[in-house]
Amino acid sequence: MQWNVVWDNLDYLLIGSYPEGPLGGIALSIVLSLGGILGAFWLGLALGLMRLSKRWPVRLPAVLFIEIIRGTPLLLLLFWFYFLAPVVLGQTLPEVECALITFVVFTSAYIAEIVRAGVLALPQGQMEAARGTGLTKLQAMRFVILPQALRNMIPSFVNQFVSLTKDTSLAYVIGVAELTRAAVQVNNRTLSAPMEIYFTILVMYFLICYALTSASRRLEKQMKRYQARG
Repeated sequence: MQWNVVWDNLDYLLIGSYPEGPLGGIALSIVLSLGGILGAFWLGLALGLMRLSKRWPVRLPAVLFIEIIRGTPLLLLLFWFYFLAPVVLGQTLPEVECALITFVVFTSAYIAEIVRAGVLALPQGQMEAARGTGLTKLQAMRFVILPQALRNMIPSFVNQFVSLTKDTSLAYVIGVAELTRAAVQVNNRTLSAPMEIYFTILVMYFLICYALTSASRRLEKQMKRYQARG
């Protein structure tokens, strides 16, 4: 067992070559997952509401986007954005930006379905009651329906965040120096402790995902107690 190899390269697994070089390691994985879920929330919220619309010119683009993205592997989307961006934009996107855009687009399709399911789970009388107070449909959705629905969606959002955190490991295929690629680089340099290196990053991923999953469970329990009191 050569755990000293892991210890000697622990800083690289945590933050890459930062501050002398770019951020990497598990710190970059966390940045990608945070940026991805934040961007995907707003895009997914818009897509989810568009899919709920009764007007087909509004609903159809959202349906097509959601179904196409959900039916496409994340790895393939990474290749699409990485290789097609220079053709469309006329310049190459940095690997980190390319990965972040891909994560936002991919995750937004799943967030949209969470939003749609959360809104539809509310009693139908909620919208009618809100409209009866004089609110427009848009105002009713904003001030009455969404606050209730979003509160119930929090555990699902956290679970999606956990999934995205694990999915960031795929970014290594386009050269992003996140945790998995950092481990590959360390292993290629040392060639002496692959089991110790990959076991270490397994533990790192597990700790982050376990913390998020535990937070999701606590939120679910709090929501159940809140609903029971209500």
